[in-house]
Formats: sequence, structure tokens, C-alpha cells
Amino acid sequence: MFKAILFDLDGTIAHTDTIHFSIWQSWLQKYGLNIDLSFYQQNINGRHNPDFLRQWLSELSEEEIQQLSNDKEAYFREIAQDQLRPLTGLFTLLDWLRDCQLKSAVVTNAPRSNADFMLKVLKLHDFWETVIVGEELPKAKPDPYPYQEALRCLNISPDEALVFEDSPTGIYSSVGAGIFTVGISTTHSDEVLSECGAKLIIHDFSDPRLKTIGVLDNI
Repeated sequence: MFKAILFDLDGTIAHTDTIHFSIWQSWLQKYGLNIDLSFYQQNINGRHNPDFLRQWLSELSEEEIQQLSNDKEAYFREIAQDQLRPLTGLFTLLDWLRDCQLKSAVVTNAPRSNADFMLKVLKLHDFWETVIVGEELPKAKPDPYPYQEALRCLNISPDEALVFEDSPTGIYSSVGAGIFTVGISTTHSDEVLSECGAKLIIHDFSDPRLKTIGVLDNI
């Protein structure tokens, strides 16, 4: 039996990808980069902003990259206030997690300001033992480091944890840390998530297949 459940944030705890995609599609046009949903899914979703900006807007300085990232996320917080919705079944799962006295953490590539904002809007800011933010670490996802840091903070081993992730970037990170990972198909297909290493694919937290791995098994 696992002792902790670790959650990604964007696309896992809350539906946010349509908001992020819409903003990036509009803003990147100003730099001559026209993107569609497929490009977003393959190159932006789940990644640390400066990482993909260095790749696709290499003409920008580090200062310009950081400013663009900061401005975009500030705009996200401005327009997302009334649009954030938790994934179906999230609060039932969190109630079960608390009843079972399991530890919990958020592990995200979102900036700290976004993570704090989203969790406050969802009234979950004080729920977690820890919130791990990739930009505050030596390496962000897809490197295993963020999930390894979560394990250290919770004082558990990889085989005592379970991860929920929605992006290839996040799944590579959690699988690389040796943690059993459940993929959530909010943004990517079941096939893509499985190929990245997810052991079980669900649509949301109401999926009855969770009971096959001991989650919500007494509800």
C-alpha cells in the first residue's frame, strides 16, 4: 500500500490547458511563431516556460525570456480567476486520501505565483504537506529531480508513492524517479501517455479503474 499521492497541477488538479494554449497562441504570434494545438501539446504543455522559449525563440536574451514568461503567467492569473475548474472527482479523492491518512504533495513546473493562485482559488492551499515548484530546483520536469525532491520532503521511497500526471514531460519525470504513475488524458491521448510510461490511464478522478490499484476502493 502506498503512503502518499503526488499530483501535478495544470491539467491534473484543474482544467487549465485551454487557457494556456489560447494565451500562448496569441502571444507567440507577436514573435512570428504561429502554433496550433498539436504544437502546444508537443512542445509547451507541461514544460518549464524558459526551456521551450529558449528552443523556439532563441533570438531572445535570458532577460527577455524571463520577462515574457512572467508577463504571460501574470495574464493567465488575471483571466483564469473565474475559469478554473477542478477535475471531476478531485474532492472525493482528496477526502478519501485524508480519511486514509495518506501524505500528499503537488509537484509542478508552474511558477510559484501560479501554484499559489490556483490552489487558493480551489481552496486547497493548505491541504498539502508540500508544494514542489520546478523553477526553484536545480532541474525541472522532465528531469526526475522534482519528484525525487517530493519523496525526500515526505520521507518516503518511490515504491511508497503514486503519481497523477497529464503530460509527457511530467510522466517522464515521475517514471524517472521510479514512481508508479497514472496518466490523465485531459490533454494527450491514452497511447501517448502509455508510451511515456504511465501504468494506468484515466479520464478523471471518477474513473472506476482507480479501484484496481487500491484508490477509492472503499467508496
